[in-house]
Amino acid sequence: MDIKEIQSLIKFVAKSGASEVKLEMEDLKITIRTGSHTSSPETTIVQQIPVAQPPVAQAPAPVAEAPAAPAAEQKEVDADDSKYITIKSPIIGTFYRKPSPDKPPFVEVGKTINKGDVLCVIEAMKLFNDIESEVSGKIVKILVEDSSPVEFDQPLFLVDPS
Repeated sequence: MDIKEIQSLIKFVAKSGASEVKLEMEDLKITIRTGSHTSSPETTIVQQIPVAQPPVAQAPAPVAEAPAAPAAEQKEVDADDSKYITIKSPIIGTFYRKPSPDKPPFVEVGKTINKGDVLCVIEAMKLFNDIESEVSGKIVKILVEDSSPVEFDQPLFLVDPS
């Protein structure tokens, strides 16, 4: 159920004259109370029940050639970078280069990596997911700033596989 459906449900309940409606689904509980029986307005409570996600470490980040990147992201990638492999974000979340604030970054530009090495951490819904490399090579460029939000399939690193 998305936010537009929830808003439509709230409007429908308000027009119907019901004082309270409870809706429970597998992963969502909604209680809507109208102000018809009290003088102060009631708050609508939407509670999302957390759903367990498999760790991303078991499903390494997808890797694709740089020309496969969307046009907006290709502007950031120079034409001579086409010989490099782009490592992209497998999930939406917050990108972190370090395992914790007092630790050194997982990788730096110029570092040689192997398949399975942890490159970064992406936090999604309070879960920290290790992003592992699917290729061996040398980090040429880090495309995202530390502690910044990332989208699904957003380029994170450029790797020289030679």
